[in-house]
Amino acid sequence: MNASTSELPVVVIGAGPVGLAAAAHLVERDIEPLVLEAGPTAGAAVREWAHVRLFSTWSELTDPAAEKLLAPTGWVRPDATTYPTGGDWAEAYLQPLADVLGDKVRAGARVTGVSRAGRDRIVDADRENQPFTVHVTYADGREERILARAVVDASGTWAVPSPAGGDGLPALGERAAADRVSYRVPDLNDPAVRARYAGRRTAVIGSGASAFTALASLADLAKSEDGTGTHATWILRRGMSGSTFGGGTADQLPARGALGLAAKAAVDEGHAGAVTGFRTQEFERDGDQLVLVAEDGRRLEPVDEVIVLTGLRPDLSFLAELRLGLDERLQAPVALAPLIDPNQHSCGTVYPHGHRELAHPEEGVYLVGMKSYGRAPTFLAMTGYEQVRSVAAAIAGDFDAADRVELTLPETGVCGGSGLFDTPDAGSDDSGGCCAPAPQPVGLGVPAAALPVVSDQPSGGCCGS
Repeated sequence: MNASTSELPVVVIGAGPVGLAAAAHLVERDIEPLVLEAGPTAGAAVREWAHVRLFSTWSELTDPAAEKLLAPTGWVRPDATTYPTGGDWAEAYLQPLADVLGDKVRAGARVTGVSRAGRDRIVDADRENQPFTVHVTYADGREERILARAVVDASGTWAVPSPAGGDGLPALGERAAADRVSYRVPDLNDPAVRARYAGRRTAVIGSGASAFTALASLADLAKSEDGTGTHATWILRRGMSGSTFGGGTADQLPARGALGLAAKAAVDEGHAGAVTGFRTQEFERDGDQLVLVAEDGRRLEPVDEVIVLTGLRPDLSFLAELRLGLDERLQAPVALAPLIDPNQHSCGTVYPHGHRELAHPEEGVYLVGMKSYGRAPTFLAMTGYEQVRSVAAAIAGDFDAADRVELTLPETGVCGGSGLFDTPDAGSDDSGGCCAPAPQPVGLGVPAAALPVVSDQPSGGCCGS
């Protein structure tokens, strides 16, 4: 990096939990960040699952560098032992943090492309000495090109839900049935959403924490005064086993374990019926209902609605001119992929990692947060905070700090399988759970899962950007 480039800001893509934490760590090191958020406000993705309660407590959802920035304003972290909703997280932490960062955060700023100034991905000559050029389109249609010394992409995966098709592609008829298909956990406290599912038959496709959340929520609706006749058909691409419902009481994140038990109760009590080994190939119309058809020819009874919770995917389109090193399966950085393989790891057994595992052939580019995990669902907010602490240190040239591990994660009682993780809609029916946020199951006495979320992720403890 030449002297003129070192004076440029570090562009951070995404003003979610991890993106804002990255900015805080950069500020702590006297490096100027510029956070570009496509949504209208900080934490835009988290706000889309505001009704969902995380299964990580407040103690695991705030970043130390961010807390240092917030402290002079009189900000006090909420009770460390409580479980916030996505809305709580956004209002009580993310928005105040964005306010402190001030004009270092720009909302309504969508990144449409990142490259090296004057160099497409083919050109080698003097490439490493060129600043990055970040193309931005603002909400008012205005366009801008911003030069940057480094780029930290914390844009998450929330915007790209995986389809219902068992082959990873939309099932035949899935797009045409869009009016009856949702890719999010429904907010059944919203009267309009509640009316959509009350007294109706709903297919829930997926085996992670988001699917658990939907099953538990629909079961609660079925037991309510206005929910008579509500029933869910739970569709799993695999069979059921002892780990299908997650770690249960062995989970060191109690609320995550409780969520799996709530989903199990929905099945045991007859509010949901499970269909296993069903890989969806087609959505057929049957009057006002839908019939799901599997690759093996099985046809299910007609349903009124379908909720697809089969995971999230990273949007790599605006990074096409950069030289990224991504694993061919997970779409995660090559060095990180073996550490987060959901066939081997839950979010608690992922080894804490930093800038070296997140590095790419294009020096100075980092995918962090849920996006760094590609299609893997094992992400926790704490992991993202450790990532950006290390990345900020590396950008500053402090490699002693960048290479230190400063994180211990809670472990799950089960490795692999579904429903073990924590972020909104991040789970996959094939790869296991979902780091997904979830509302509190009635009667358990324990707040339910999260994410991210995110977590998501979401975009957490959370998923999210």
